[in-house]
Amino acid sequence: MPYLSVGMGEPLLFIPGLVAHNEPPTGTERRFHAELIMPFADDRRVWWVNRRRHLSPNVTMGDLAGQYAAAMRAKFHAPVDIIGTSTGGSIALQLAMDHPDVVRRLVIVSSAYRLSARGIDSQRRLANLLRARHRRGAGAEAMAMQGDSPVSERILRGVGWMLGPTVFNKPYSDVLATITAEEQFDVRDRLHEITAPTFVIGGSKDAYYSEQLFTETANLIHGARLAIYDGVGHGGIFGPRLVADVKQFLHGG
Repeated sequence: MPYLSVGMGEPLLFIPGLVAHNEPPTGTERRFHAELIMPFADDRRVWWVNRRRHLSPNVTMGDLAGQYAAAMRAKFHAPVDIIGTSTGGSIALQLAMDHPDVVRRLVIVSSAYRLSARGIDSQRRLANLLRARHRRGAGAEAMAMQGDSPVSERILRGVGWMLGPTVFNKPYSDVLATITAEEQFDVRDRLHEITAPTFVIGGSKDAYYSEQLFTETANLIHGARLAIYDGVGHGGIFGPRLVADVKQFLHGG
């Protein structure tokens, strides 16, 4: 499984959201992902771990969670804290239900027990654009959903249009398989099975989910905490506030 690792200390697993491919990140991509996890690495060894390459077109979220669980048992030998963001949050929820022995604490960022209707529609459009090899259109669709208002969505759509050929420059069959798996993902009726201490964080302007979905997810997990960042979209969730909130939770505060 492609990974990055930074810092020293107890392990912290970071499961990323949907990325353009499942190849090991290099260059600008590598720097971007490393900078995302670096704030958590002052007293932890943070492992950014992506999905395996060459996924089956029929892969499920349960399959993906099982792959993570097998890798965790082989590497860590004890339950670890997990941060799952967006699609990675979906996998983290599945992991906590199916493989509770590997999960110590669980942080779900910009994710919920299912995508919203708008989120599903957007991912379907993204998949169709990728199948048609329309990389600019795919970049525009993916970037626009990161915004928190019609204006920011239009700006980001333009940025995505320009960057699409650069972002989607490798085989993306794994992305299509993951999108298909997430479209079927809905674990509302199983959230009560999660026993790990859980913290759900979402933005009130998230285009892939909704404040209601974040709230329901937290309410259906026994003892879970919830934080809604007002006016924040899917792409703007990471920042000093989130880092501070997550660190406090992971330290038992």
